[in-house]
Amino acid sequence: MKEVDCRGLACPGPVVACSRLVKEEAPSALAVLVDNAAAVENVSRFLRTSGYAVASERREESLWRIRASRDGGSASDAAPQSQPAPSAPRGKTLVLITTETLGRGDDTLGARLMDNFLATLPELGDALWRIVLLNGGVRLAARPGKALDSLKALEAAGVSILVCGTCLDFYQLLEKRAVGQTTNMLDVVSSLALADKVIRP
Repeated sequence: MKEVDCRGLACPGPVVACSRLVKEEAPSALAVLVDNAAAVENVSRFLRTSGYAVASERREESLWRIRASRDGGSASDAAPQSQPAPSAPRGKTLVLITTETLGRGDDTLGARLMDNFLATLPELGDALWRIVLLNGGVRLAARPGKALDSLKALEAAGVSILVCGTCLDFYQLLEKRAVGQTTNMLDVVSSLALADKVIRP
């Protein structure tokens, strides 16, 4: 049985780790250690949709062990197994980001969610073509932190990043841009027209 230790990983780290293992090795049975209830739910759901029977047990105050198996392995939960969802056709995916936080409500939580969103984008693989930053989203390209680190890693991996010059100028960030290329609205509109799919978080 393959064991994956995901303790200490923030969302979506545990799911990403399991996804990579399933894609690369497709083990018939695995055990995953996590240290928060949200990770138990997220990992269990991912494994079920990947065709595993799943069971979890709490070992300590903040330690859970998730067991998953295919073909009648050791997992005891009777949830119906489902086949992995078919892959979507690969094309040019553009991500349009217009704010520095994700969702509405608490800005601290929103910033954390945006960090997680950007850290998860590499899972799109070759389909991720371009990221366009507009309005408050341009701050992500100019402010040190996890979001900027993720954008730099994506750019290094070949993802095109366009940062609105008018927006940078408005926020007085033209000289602080640390990733991507300064762009204009014609490039933005052209990019949207060329994209096969647009994701707007």
